[in-house]
Amino acid sequence: MISKNNHLAQHSDLRSIGNGASTCSSSEDRSAPAYNAPIVAKSEERNILRAKCLVALILVLATATVATSAYILVKDQAQSDFENQFTGYASKIASVSRNKADQLFDALDAFAVMAGSQAAVENELLNTSWPFYTVPDFSVKTERLVDLIGSTVFQVLVAPVVQEHERDAWANYANSMNPVWYQESLENEGNTDLTVDLVLQRTIPFIHTYDIVNLRLGQIQRPGDVLPFYQQYPLRLEYSTSAMATGYDILSLVKVADQYEITRETLRPTIGFARFLIDSETLVTGSQVLQPIYDTSDTTVADRKLVAILGVQLYWLEFFKNILTQGQDGVVVVLRSDCITDFALRYGINETGIEDAADYYDLDDLEDLIVEDVITYQVDGPDVILMGYEDLHDPKYDALGVTEVFVDLGFDEKDIPEGKCVPTLTLHIYPSEKLEAIYRNSEPAIYASAVVVIFTFTSLVFLLYVYFVGRRQRIVMDRIVRQDKIVTDVFPAAIRDRLYEAQAQPTGKSRRDTHDLLAGFEDGSNDMASAPLADLFPSVSVVFADIVGFTAWSSAREPQQVFLLLESIYHSFDKIAYRHDIFKVETVSDCYVAAAGLPEPVDNHAVLACKFALDCLRKMRQSTVKLEVSLGPDTADLALRIGIHSGQVTAGVLRGERSRFQLFGDTMNTASRLEHSGERNRVQISQATADLLAEAGLSHWTTPRERTIYLKGKGDMQTYWMRKTKSSRQATPTETIGTVLHSELTERSEDSDSEEGMDKTERLVEWTVKVLTSLLQQIIASRGGDVQDIKSLSAAESGTGIGRTVLEEFVPIIPLKRFDEDELRLRPKPSSIAIGDEARSQLRNYLFVVAGMYHDNPFHNFQHAIHVTASVKKLLTRIVNMNEGNGLELNNTENDIENMDAGHSYGITSDPLTQFAVVFSAIIHDVDHPGVPNTQLVKENTRSAQVYKKSVAEQNSVHLAWDILMSDKFSALRACIYQTESELRRFRQLVVNTVLATDIVDKELQALRRSRWKEAFSNVKTTSESPDEDVVSEDRKATIVIEHLIQASDVSHTMQHWHLYKTWNEKFFMECYGAYKGGRADSDPSEKWYRGEIGFFDFYVIPLAKKLDSCGVFGVSSDEYLNYAISNREEWVREGEAIVDAYIAKFNKHHSV
Repeated sequence: MISKNNHLAQHSDLRSIGNGASTCSSSEDRSAPAYNAPIVAKSEERNILRAKCLVALILVLATATVATSAYILVKDQAQSDFENQFTGYASKIASVSRNKADQLFDALDAFAVMAGSQAAVENELLNTSWPFYTVPDFSVKTERLVDLIGSTVFQVLVAPVVQEHERDAWANYANSMNPVWYQESLENEGNTDLTVDLVLQRTIPFIHTYDIVNLRLGQIQRPGDVLPFYQQYPLRLEYSTSAMATGYDILSLVKVADQYEITRETLRPTIGFARFLIDSETLVTGSQVLQPIYDTSDTTVADRKLVAILGVQLYWLEFFKNILTQGQDGVVVVLRSDCITDFALRYGINETGIEDAADYYDLDDLEDLIVEDVITYQVDGPDVILMGYEDLHDPKYDALGVTEVFVDLGFDEKDIPEGKCVPTLTLHIYPSEKLEAIYRNSEPAIYASAVVVIFTFTSLVFLLYVYFVGRRQRIVMDRIVRQDKIVTDVFPAAIRDRLYEAQAQPTGKSRRDTHDLLAGFEDGSNDMASAPLADLFPSVSVVFADIVGFTAWSSAREPQQVFLLLESIYHSFDKIAYRHDIFKVETVSDCYVAAAGLPEPVDNHAVLACKFALDCLRKMRQSTVKLEVSLGPDTADLALRIGIHSGQVTAGVLRGERSRFQLFGDTMNTASRLEHSGERNRVQISQATADLLAEAGLSHWTTPRERTIYLKGKGDMQTYWMRKTKSSRQATPTETIGTVLHSELTERSEDSDSEEGMDKTERLVEWTVKVLTSLLQQIIASRGGDVQDIKSLSAAESGTGIGRTVLEEFVPIIPLKRFDEDELRLRPKPSSIAIGDEARSQLRNYLFVVAGMYHDNPFHNFQHAIHVTASVKKLLTRIVNMNEGNGLELNNTENDIENMDAGHSYGITSDPLTQFAVVFSAIIHDVDHPGVPNTQLVKENTRSAQVYKKSVAEQNSVHLAWDILMSDKFSALRACIYQTESELRRFRQLVVNTVLATDIVDKELQALRRSRWKEAFSNVKTTSESPDEDVVSEDRKATIVIEHLIQASDVSHTMQHWHLYKTWNEKFFMECYGAYKGGRADSDPSEKWYRGEIGFFDFYVIPLAKKLDSCGVFGVSSDEYLNYAISNREEWVREGEAIVDAYIAKFNKHHSV
């Protein structure tokens, strides 16, 4: 009323002013024409009409201009997208292939170091040396080498350097050893086409050469060294001669001789192009790599001797496979060498034999024997096509070409003998017509048309808005004010509007404050004042989606990691729900509840719910794979299990404390039970939902479940599985093409932001890189951010571990770095420390090498090492401070280890090098583990057992992993780890003690650990006579805590969720039972497995968990581990016997196939 009166008053004032003005004018100018209102009105109408016409003309011109601009911009954007997409593809191909090439040379170097190191050890113990040396388990080691390279290779060989006076002696030695390694290779490769006798018959018993043109054998006539072909993988007869290549002098090939001369002079690997038969008819061009093997693993020794050559023949086509994904087609890769290849010279063909050689290689022109080394490939998604041996790219794309160095061995030209060449391989990457055609479409016309429609519609809306604006202004403003004050995501829009209506004041008050409105619902003050806001929705579809394995996964994670996973996944589901018009009801723990068909009823709710479920399955897989890099092992194993049921529900606002919109009814219960009875990575729907899909013509989306299921309160039900079909992205009759187009564009945008596809090992390595990089930042920060060259430590590095076994290096007390509060306060923030690209790359490559040295055992494998590493990281994160008078206080509340350096738990947390060493030890502690216990290795009298006697596997792991780390390939990484000799010694000692602590079977070591524990953590308090005794006592406690930390982590599956325990227990059983079935164990482990596990809990696991608590540094993790251990023991007592029977049945079923 006040507003209305004011409005009338204003109009009254205007009228009075207007009247006054008219009176004045009349009195002052009587001759002026009289004011004619109709004429003025018509004049204003004409002016308004002209203005409207002008606005209409402007709108037409604007529409044409914007439509044309949109057409041009979209077309330009398509071209830009094509160029940007190609640039991304090219960058990815160059980066990944270059990493593979680097990985190739790192793997070859690691293999050569391992072979040289093992030969040196055996030379000291067994007096065997090159060239009279055979690499043990060559076929097995080479398979791991090929896996580590990551691409198919044609052949791997070892050729020892045989001096002239050793030729006959070596031939006799090779003839005596050939049956041994032939038999070993045939068995490991599963080659049933060849036998040892047949291979021996086809073996030339002397060092020889071969004329590939005249097909004649010949003895070596030239003086000097020879490189006889010896061990090879895979074992096969030569296609050209049907004979074994053993004893063939590869120096008779001029190109190989050139490479060998360069390798001998520079002591570095070389590479060259070569043509070879990959089967009896196919001749391809590839490369051959010669990797030197020295008589010592210490590459810093200047006078080291070249004793053998590790040769690899490969074809580069394999290096470009599986880089791009399906649909990323049409990228042309030109591989070019800067050396000119003379094939006649390479194969030692004289001038008179050139024509015969041309016929032999099916060459059209003799000039083809002298070619520029160029190969052209076309990359179509994961597949690669060989286009030819010349540059075949389309010249019109020259401007878009990308050139990257592929392989550069870094030779200085002055170091290469005159007339010789070590090629630098470059990649020249171009798009093709096939790729560009993807971006030539009708989108520019579509967008231009859309602009016209939008402008027309907007113009009409604008004119209507102008017409109604005066009349509707007050109402619209009032609604805006009210809506700005309410939390719109508390209730659906329809329910929110009804809340407004329910709270309207009958006394004429226009609105009520939103805070009062919600407060009334929460405190129940409106319960009697109005009826509840509730409705019956007769036809909706309810979706229950549960994360399978979440409980077990979360038991091994920090709270922040758990919430990061849930937030990431649920946020993705929220966006999918928005796209499909799905209403999110709630999240309960790891279960996501949603509904289609409310609060706004729709006819196709079942279709929307099923499309939503299928998209959630796809997004779940993408998210977990991506998150595994940051959240660690087993994250990608999480899966979704979804149940959908259609029917009626009661929905409304349940008033009271924290009131919200909720759903009730049998449909909710049925959907929940369908989810519980479903399977991972599948969507189970009810008969009602399936019928609705059939009515929509989508019955092909479903397939009946093989058997009926029993649901509580429902009895037996026939349910259906949703098929994973692309139909979920097609428009249904009630959807517009624009809706589907928007959905596809959104999904395409999201997918483009996803990380590159990685396999399991790559994701685990990337996670480990992040963990170790964080610790390296801490180490460098503790030194003030300084990283210097460590060439001065070469002698100290070379002398580490020399003259003693690893076990002999063990010490009961490791002196650790003392806690210095002032130094800690002055440290730069670790997050501000930049780890150089070289060091980060070396860390990643080292981890790939270590991963490749793990055997494919069921239990002792690389995944187990990462599982142990995750537990070590978690326990380190939970370490607490022991402060006088304050009891135990958490050292940090953050998940990252970077934030741990504020305290001192016996010196562990104040020294990041200690933390790094423990995590590093967890990663390498089972390197090269053979899958059988140490007692079996000693019984079999293996070479490692002859060297180490006890703790065989543990000592071997330290020896191999350490030798690889000391390689020149990882000098920048080592410089980040330590800078002084004392840091080197401490790092080595921590690694030795930590890895040896994982040998829990040796009774002497266990007795020693118990006595040291009793001495360190005895309840008897004594007064130290000097500060030095306090230091020793603290170091003793720290050493023992570290050993128990790695021991607990090594068996952490026994102190985690039952599902994790059962999973790893099964893996360990399969490994032990497989060893027994394979004749590598005396007794059947299944007979004592049930009782043995109970004893293991009683006498090792539970006491170990109690020690974690009593040492007082692990906070709530000690209680968590102990509770899980007790719970798992009780569960095993109830179900263990049946589980063991299931293990045996599963093993027999698997090995009977």
